Amino acid sequence: MNNWQKVKLIDVADIKLSSIDKKTKAGERKVRLCNYTDVYNNSYISNDLVDDFMIASCSESDFEKFILKKGQVAITKDSEKTDDIGIPTYVSEDFENVVLGYHLSLITPNEDILDGKFLNYWLKTNYAKRYFENNATGSGQRCTLVLDVIKSIPIYLPSLSVQKQIAKVLFDLETKIELNNKINTELEAIAKALYDYWFIQFDFPNAGNKPFKSSGGKMVYNEEIKREIPFDWEVKKFNYFDLYQPKTISEKDMNDNGKYFVFGANGIVGKYNEYNHSESEIVITCRGNSCGTINRTIPFSWITGNAMVVKSKVEEVSTEFIYHTIKWSCVERIISGSGQPQITRTNLQTVKFVLPNFDILRKFNEILNPNVEKRFKIFEENQKLAELRDWLLPMLMNGQVTVKEAQEHINQAAEPQESYQK
Repeated sequence: MNNWQKVKLIDVADIKLSSIDKKTKAGERKVRLCNYTDVYNNSYISNDLVDDFMIASCSESDFEKFILKKGQVAITKDSEKTDDIGIPTYVSEDFENVVLGYHLSLITPNEDILDGKFLNYWLKTNYAKRYFENNATGSGQRCTLVLDVIKSIPIYLPSLSVQKQIAKVLFDLETKIELNNKINTELEAIAKALYDYWFIQFDFPNAGNKPFKSSGGKMVYNEEIKREIPFDWEVKKFNYFDLYQPKTISEKDMNDNGKYFVFGANGIVGKYNEYNHSESEIVITCRGNSCGTINRTIPFSWITGNAMVVKSKVEEVSTEFIYHTIKWSCVERIISGSGQPQITRTNLQTVKFVLPNFDILRKFNEILNPNVEKRFKIFEENQKLAELRDWLLPMLMNGQVTVKEAQEHINQAAEPQESYQK
C-alpha cells in the first residue's frame, strides 16, 4: 500500500443524502424505491430485484439526483446501532425508474479516478467500519452519518487498473455465491413442489404411473385429521420420530478455524473441532424470538442445545420428507410461553402427520436424493467461497496480497483434493 494515494472520498466522488420517502403523492413521478433493507441485505443491486422494490413517488429534481446508475455505491446512514451504518451495496446496472430512498446516501465515483466496485469493497473493510462507528452522531437510540463525515472518509487508492482488478476478484466471488444461492433456491422449490404434489394433493404416481387421486385412486376418510387420505396410508404423531435436544456449546468453545459447523437458533452460529452427527438432520429452534425456525444440518455438524433435533428411526423416512412434513404441519402453532416463546418435546410429539406407504417413500427418496446432494455440495462450496472472500477482502485492500496471489488462492480453493489454508 506504500505507493497507494491517500484521498478523501469527496475528492474522488459526488455524495448525496436521499430524502425520498415511501409515500406516493399526487402530481409526483411514480418510481420504484430502493430502500434501506434493499441496500442492507444485498451485495449489489441488479434488475433481478426490481419487482420486489416498493412503489413510491418523487419530484422530478429528486428523480434526476437519485436515479440509480451503474457504478454507483449506496450506503446506509441511519440506524439504531452503529454496526448497521455505512453498509454499502454496488449498483451493477443502469435503471430507468429506480431511485434511492431515505436513510441512505448515494455515492457517484469519478470514473477517471475511482472504480465503484473497488469503493464498495473498501467500505466493507474494518477500517471503514471503525471510521463510521467512531464518527457517527446522534442521541438516544438513533445514530447517523452526517454528510461531512461521509465526505471525509479517507481512502487509499492504487491505480485505476489495479482497483478494477482487485474489485473483479471479489465481485466474481460474490457473483458465484449469489448464483449458487439462486440454484439452491430453485432446487428447494422443486423439492417442495414434488412433496406438495405427492403428499398434499395425493397425486403421487400409481401402478400405471398416473396421478393417484386424480386417476380415481382409493381414498378413505380419517377421523383424526378430518380429511381423506390414500387407503393404505396412516396417521402418526411426531413421537414416531426420534426427538431430542443435544447439549449446548458455548461461544467460547467455538473456533473460527473449526472443521464442523455449529447450528443454533438462527442457522449456523459458529464452528467446532468435533462432531456429533454423522448425517443430515432437521433442527427446530425451540426457544427465543426465532422459536419455530426449521433448519437442515449438513453431515458432520454439531447442533446447540437451544434447538430440537428431529431424526428418522427408519431408512424409508428421509430427512427431506421430515423437513417438508414439519413445514406443512405448521409447528409454530404449538409454541407456548408468555415470557419466552418455546417448543417443548411434549408438545412437539403430539403433532400429527400422514405417513405414506414405504414404496412411495422410496420412490420419493430416489427422485430427490440427487437434488439434496447437490444442495449440500453448493452449500459447502458457498461456505468455502465466503471464507475466502472475507479473508481476501482486507488482504487485497491493504496491499498484503496481490491480485495474482489472490487468484492462486482461488484456484487452490477450487481444487477438491486440497483444503484452503488461511
